[in-house]
Amino acid sequence: MQIIDSHCHLDRVDLSAFGGSMESLLAHAKTLSVEEFLCVCIDLEHFDDVLAIAQKHPEVYASVGVHPCELDGKDPSVEELLTLADDDNIIAIGETGLDYFHVQKDGADWQRERFRRHIAASNQSGKPMIIHTRNAKADTIAIMREEKAEKGVMHCFSEDWETAKAAMDLGFYISFSGIVTFKNAEDLREVAKKVPLDRILVETDSPYLTPVPYRGKPNSPAHTYYVAEKMAEIRGETIETIANATTHNFNTLFNLALNLEAKPLKN
Repeated sequence: MQIIDSHCHLDRVDLSAFGGSMESLLAHAKTLSVEEFLCVCIDLEHFDDVLAIAQKHPEVYASVGVHPCELDGKDPSVEELLTLADDDNIIAIGETGLDYFHVQKDGADWQRERFRRHIAASNQSGKPMIIHTRNAKADTIAIMREEKAEKGVMHCFSEDWETAKAAMDLGFYISFSGIVTFKNAEDLREVAKKVPLDRILVETDSPYLTPVPYRGKPNSPAHTYYVAEKMAEIRGETIETIANATTHNFNTLFNLALNLEAKPLKN
């Protein structure tokens, strides 16, 4: 059984529990069948750190992008994103998207413009997008449609079925995080039941959003196991089914960037 953490921030994980060693963190994850990792960039000031991790560890892939909540750092042009994405270790653009939790919609023109540039970079590079949306589901889907976003994943999904369906209609995947294990996430679990098996990914978003049974403690990629386990419980499937499907889906989504042949889906 192999599980892939499709979204983590290895450059931000506290390594103190692993003797300060990234190698130990990755080895620990593998004891729970978490074998590969997508280390996601959220600002260009730390892009070199993200890329260096992927360059050093063949089981780690990386992305390039600027999170919608990042205010003070560099805001890249399409051309700059394309230049940084021109590396075999970079398999995705993002994370990007819209977040109206801290910023009012009426004052977020800059977020929407940033999102559009990332979509253009994704479409031009052929590398899938990683989309973050919070309190902005209607605008997120509208801009994806307007800019003809071609492929990617709605990461750390916490919205309703209508939003999930709209994203899937555009060809996007839906990634579930530790939120599905939270006590107050019953509505999200209902969405998780409905998403077709061939459109699901799993992630930790570590060091954030630690799943039950480790809620309240630092998160790490190893905990993708517990997300997959919960998804299996929700859907009435085995964890092996979830592991095989999400690994297949990851390889399918990122096939062009990884130059891999998608692995066959096992029941």
